[in-house]
Amino acid sequence: MTHTITRSVLQMCAAAAVAAAAMSLGVTSASAGECPAGQVVADGQGAKMNPAKPKDVTDTVLKRIDLVNEPVMLKDHALRLRRLVIKPGGIVPWHSHTDRPAIIYIISGSITEYRSTCATPIAHKAGEATPEIKGISHWWKNTGKKTVVLLSADLFHDKDDPHTM
Repeated sequence: MTHTITRSVLQMCAAAAVAAAAMSLGVTSASAGECPAGQVVADGQGAKMNPAKPKDVTDTVLKRIDLVNEPVMLKDHALRLRRLVIKPGGIVPWHSHTDRPAIIYIISGSITEYRSTCATPIAHKAGEATPEIKGISHWWKNTGKKTVVLLSADLFHDKDDPHTM
């Protein structure tokens, strides 16, 4: 049992590393899991704030690195890797990435993102990665019939950071 859990965690970490490496190469044109060409709009002109609370979503921190002790020496910041499991109909509530960049990697299932900078919902499916950066506010909903599993690697304020999703 422990061996299986350890192997699963290692596989998820490897997937996150691959996603991070892929994103570091840069994307110059629209690709799967991004706002479609011609649908990118100014912040606030896309999806509007949704007051829905978290629903049928589990957020588990897998690993966390306090960055004050690393060469970057970022006080009150940490790098974390989380696993989110979103059941059918589940919601990751409206949140902003103004000061909390992240990379999301979809492990399994498909999920819809409603982004403040996109005039249409964005479909994400297994095997895709998407950056969440300054100027993006959004919420996610599992509109499918299968549970969605994703990894989130983010840089966040360690003390009293209200951002959990």
